[in-house]
Amino acid sequence: MYRPIVAVVGRPNVGKSTFFNKICGKRISIVDDTPGVTRDRIYADANWCGHDFMLVDTGGLDPKSEDVFQNDIQRQAQIAIEESDVIVFLVDGRVGVTNSDEEVASILKRSKRPVVLVVNKLDRFEVENTYEFYSLGLGDPLPLSVLQSKGLGDVLDAIVAHFPKRSENQETEKITKVAIVGRPNVGKSSIVNRLLGQERVVVSNIEGTTRDSILVPFKYNKKEYALVDTAGLRRQRGVEKVSIEGYSVLRTMSAIEEADVVMIVVDGSNEKLTEQDVRIAGYVHEAGKPSVVVINKWDIKAKDKDNFDAMLKRDLAFMDYYKSIYVSALKGSSIGQIMEKVEESYQNSCKRITTGLLNDILHDAILNYEPPAHSGRRVKIQYITEASTNPPTFVLFVNDAKLINFSYSRYLENRFRERVDFSGTPIKIIVRGKGDKG
Repeated sequence: MYRPIVAVVGRPNVGKSTFFNKICGKRISIVDDTPGVTRDRIYADANWCGHDFMLVDTGGLDPKSEDVFQNDIQRQAQIAIEESDVIVFLVDGRVGVTNSDEEVASILKRSKRPVVLVVNKLDRFEVENTYEFYSLGLGDPLPLSVLQSKGLGDVLDAIVAHFPKRSENQETEKITKVAIVGRPNVGKSSIVNRLLGQERVVVSNIEGTTRDSILVPFKYNKKEYALVDTAGLRRQRGVEKVSIEGYSVLRTMSAIEEADVVMIVVDGSNEKLTEQDVRIAGYVHEAGKPSVVVINKWDIKAKDKDNFDAMLKRDLAFMDYYKSIYVSALKGSSIGQIMEKVEESYQNSCKRITTGLLNDILHDAILNYEPPAHSGRRVKIQYITEASTNPPTFVLFVNDAKLINFSYSRYLENRFRERVDFSGTPIKIIVRGKGDKG
């Protein structure tokens, strides 16, 4: 089902990100007193009175700003305006009408999109402070105090009033979220733009350009996906948790948790993986997410692929199920194959294996290598079943769970992987002894 797109625009520090977070019910956009914090378009699902829509937060529009990213911010905001079905134009009721407000209003009038003019920061809800905003020529200004949630319902009612009428039998289609993670400046945003065939996220050779997690809907093989371009993860001790970048790290971790599958992007122009590359892969592995390791910038200098493969196998031994692909976002080489790998990893994570086949694999494994014994007691394995998927999770029922050590669990996992294609996804084996609960 098509969901209307609602773009939130305005000059810096009028409360756009706070409004965005309030509507979406959680802290998605960065909220900070520093102007220009939100650089890209931020997408999130929202709902009001049964109306599903996609809310888009944009960077602050300020033509007089000297911020090196202001041109990019304006371009991204313009794209959001062109894509939207409804525009929320947020202004500051304390400051009044500014030249920047008038310039933004002029842009919105040319867009021919429905505009909901909202006067924020009216903490005492002084409705008379909205009168001067009639001069913008965008209809009735609605009073709002985001911090106190005053007037929020009226604003949302005005937004959904512009939505097209829905068919009663429409159903929301499943969207597969693909998070793209990696160190700063490895080419994550460039890969997103290549996959989409257009500039959807800000690309710069300045480290840390992407500070928000950007959710970009698109279709591949007639299926709905959402690419989540995340901020580059630096070493934690080099990031203050209260800083803007600190919020980016927390949000990237959240993006991994909420993703269906993850692209781990590394810099192929380096001779080896960095400590942080391995740490990021570890985050994805521990979260139980299917993944693809994307080695970008493979065009920069001649390298021995066999040696790089051997290095990957050594450094990522803890997740030896990984899928990998060598690409160049700059030249576009092999970019078209990335989503094939992503889909394979995701489908392998969704696999359901019958209890009969699982017990056949288990029986053969036990015949080849008996379970360990401890203090004269030997493990008696009763049966195994698949409890859940994403990742595939198996419960092994035994007489005493303490007798199954890590080595034997890993042995069983390897036997399962020999018989069933679980490449690209971790699998979990839970050992449950007699009398164990849960």
